[in-house]
Amino acid sequence: MDANDPFKNNWKTVDKKEVYDNPWISVSHREVINPSGNPGIYGVVEFKNIAVGIVALDEEDNTFLVGQYRYTLNAYSWEIPEGGCPKHEDPLDAAKRELKEETGLIAHKWETLLEIHTSNSVTDEYGICFLATELEQGEADPEDTEDLMLKKLPLEEAVAMVMTGQITDSLSIASLMKVQLLVEQNHNKADDI
Repeated sequence: MDANDPFKNNWKTVDKKEVYDNPWISVSHREVINPSGNPGIYGVVEFKNIAVGIVALDEEDNTFLVGQYRYTLNAYSWEIPEGGCPKHEDPLDAAKRELKEETGLIAHKWETLLEIHTSNSVTDEYGICFLATELEQGEADPEDTEDLMLKKLPLEEAVAMVMTGQITDSLSIASLMKVQLLVEQNHNKADDI
């Protein structure tokens, strides 16, 4: 590799100690040499699952949000349906399961919407979000850790909740804004015909 390559990893790990581990995450303390050659430390949270998120959009451009109290935030949070996907599972299969569990919805058309790193300064958490359309309503079946409220609303209102700070979840913000842009592009194309 060329020494002048701007994409070269100039970090060196000198020592790594695992300080915490559970079924969802592990936390390690790292002694490092930073890109300027100086010693330093890094704390890294490694996730054992892939985050999956779903923007479910019906034929009238309504979407679905899930509200729940988030223990880590000590606050109530409105989000797109989302959950964890074991790394050995297909993320699309996990997304279909999460959508059904949290909303009761079954989608007959799926598209990959985006890939995201949620907080890449301290964690390797990686997420994949999907657009789900051609919806059919079934029965929700949330996990016992989920005390959920479901809200159906126009996509424009969900985007307004992002813009006013009522939605702060990173997967939700990125996904809703991208779907809004895609919907606007499709409407503009239709107007040009």
